[in-house]
Amino acid sequence: MKRVERLHALSEMLRRSGTRGVSAERLAEEFEVSVRTIKRDLNALENSGAPVWSRPGPGGGYGLATGGSLPPVSLSPAQAVALMAAVAAAPDAPYADLAAAGVQKMLDVLDPKTRARADELAHRVWVNALPASSRAIKSALEVAMAEQRVIRIRYTSRDGTSTTRDVEPVLFASTNGQWYLVGWCRLRNAMRWFTVSGIGRASVTRTACGGHAIHEVGEPPANARPVHGRGV
Repeated sequence: MKRVERLHALSEMLRRSGTRGVSAERLAEEFEVSVRTIKRDLNALENSGAPVWSRPGPGGGYGLATGGSLPPVSLSPAQAVALMAAVAAAPDAPYADLAAAGVQKMLDVLDPKTRARADELAHRVWVNALPASSRAIKSALEVAMAEQRVIRIRYTSRDGTSTTRDVEPVLFASTNGQWYLVGWCRLRNAMRWFTVSGIGRASVTRTACGGHAIHEVGEPPANARPVHGRGV
């Protein structure tokens, strides 16, 4: 049984055990591997986001929270490297840190042979990405967008002028290699595009956005499209 198949079967066995749980020894016997291997697999499941719980002591064991299961993860080495390359090449992209963590979770549940081949191929793909913006600034922008709250930014325009603005975030956009926060600027009372690299400070306020919609942004850049959906 390949590791990815074992991880899926392991998660299902944990789920079926309900609140009783099952010992590492019993799992090792079931899958004909060592207890050490089972504990490594359990750690991989937990790192991938599966709600694994453990209960120490006599009668203890491992289980999966109600409703929790791990779908099979089957990536080729090239697919794994494609994900790593996309994340590494766009450190300034919204939620880039979360994307990197998500890729790592998928790598953790690959079978050892596929993981080794992906690691070898990854050394043959180089990126020269620009330095990422401040993590604190990016986090503030991401929270404001996700929770639709007004964000206060200190912004320096291309001519060197700095202003403090309250902005209602509408979308993130990337064009010509540059990431932008697009939102309703309360200072200018209009929709504005702010380069993320031009934002020197950012703090999320408690004020909810006023409901400005994406269509108010206007025509998107050529070939721009949302990141959701098939074929992206």
